[in-house]
Amino acid sequence: MIELIGLLALGAWTTLDGVTVGQFMVSRPLVAGLLAGAVVGNPWAGALVGALLELYLLASVPSGGGRYPEPGPAGVVAGAGAAYVAEPGGMVLALGLGLVLGWLGSWLQAQQRERLGGLISMALQRRLDATIVTRAHLLGVGLDGLRGVVLTGVGLAAFGLLAPVLAPAWPLSAGVTWGVLVPGALVSVGIVARGLQGSTHWWLFALGTGAGAIAGRWILGGA
Repeated sequence: MIELIGLLALGAWTTLDGVTVGQFMVSRPLVAGLLAGAVVGNPWAGALVGALLELYLLASVPSGGGRYPEPGPAGVVAGAGAAYVAEPGGMVLALGLGLVLGWLGSWLQAQQRERLGGLISMALQRRLDATIVTRAHLLGVGLDGLRGVVLTGVGLAAFGLLAPVLAPAWPLSAGVTWGVLVPGALVSVGIVARGLQGSTHWWLFALGTGAGAIAGRWILGGA
């Protein structure tokens, strides 16, 4: 129960961190996965899947008015799931749920903001008052945190239901599994690298990616 409460609180924190409060990058899957894994008791597994989810979501840059996956609760569920079932089938399921939750969170976020904006507009048409804006802002903060709790809870429940059935049925070994997942993640890296064409600092990105790959291989080898 304490672990569940900690994971739900972490889900709320990462949702708030994404836009509403702080923006300390705790919401990134790499960090969220590591923290979720630490709550469960296996931070390395959480960090490993969090890093992989980070790569998959890397191409969706949170900028402007475009829709992008919400990474916080997705990283928490993926990290916790991988930490609970630290075997190939469990990690694949955790990663898959993380991707689904990322896009579900994005849709819920868009719906929430659209309706909240409509309520504020209607209220201000009746009476121009700073109190209305303040209450609407606090309501938005509360709804963001609630969204994180709900997404994290749904994701953990789904993992708990699916893992006993799907994880043991996964047919591939750990090496083959990573051989399938990593190239897919590197597609996102390639998209980002393509966007850096013409930049004089592209080599820093390549160096960082290479160092991350070496570190990941070392962690995987020691796991």
